[in-house]
Amino acid sequence: MNRAELADFLRRARTRLAPSDVGLAAGSRRRTPGLRREEVAGLAGMSVDYYTRLEQRRGSHPSRQMLTALARALRLTADERDHLFHLAGEEPPRRGSSSGHVRPGLLLILDRLQDTPAQVLSDWGEVLAQNTMAVALSGDATGENLVRRYFLDPGVRALIPPEDYETHARAHVANLRAVSAARPDDPGPVSLVAELRGTSAEFERLWASHEVAVRRASTKRFLHPVVGLLDLDCEVLLSSGHDQQLVVHSARPGTQTYERLALLRVIGLQDLSPSER
Repeated sequence: MNRAELADFLRRARTRLAPSDVGLAAGSRRRTPGLRREEVAGLAGMSVDYYTRLEQRRGSHPSRQMLTALARALRLTADERDHLFHLAGEEPPRRGSSSGHVRPGLLLILDRLQDTPAQVLSDWGEVLAQNTMAVALSGDATGENLVRRYFLDPGVRALIPPEDYETHARAHVANLRAVSAARPDDPGPVSLVAELRGTSAEFERLWASHEVAVRRASTKRFLHPVVGLLDLDCEVLLSSGHDQQLVVHSARPGTQTYERLALLRVIGLQDLSPSER
């Protein structure tokens, strides 16, 4: 681990970013350019003290998960991400497989989508980043896989009308089959298929049908516990390599769903469920 080079790289990456680059307000009392240390720490989900120690060449060896979080927070390119891993004495994620590193351009767009649910997914369903509205709509799933959650977590289906269960299930399986066939050497999709075939009879049944269809624009319905039924347009924007997707859910103006989505934006992440007495 090259502490001096790592500290210098983190500091320079931090100072080249403007608050607006990461969806933060600039404020009026900034005496130096770039983000503050506490802002980077917040974006990366680590303590301010730990991040400060890294910049002061005193930090303990960061984990691979922490390095990935820092690369995302600092909007590093893939090459810069690899450099960060090397400075920390770690082998970067393989380029031949899917990566959890969100491209800066997708994060930039995500930061600016404040009034509609949006999230960045890998092409095989890994949730790489979510905005606040996406969390308010369906819960915090960052770091999880949507396909695994759908087939193994019963709570996920509580957000979907029962008559839509089969449609969602078939879409998940068809997309995963397309991705696993396109990248047979990628351990992520391959291991997920093996896991689900061994744990979910429903997945195994649908897998045997051999349907293939990549994720595209569609209409989805959600049963939110507070605002009720939402009939949303789902747009899928692909990255240049098509291995990451920005998924945006929106409502048509003038509809009841549009009004309910506006209400969801107001209540945000508040817990409005009845308290037990």
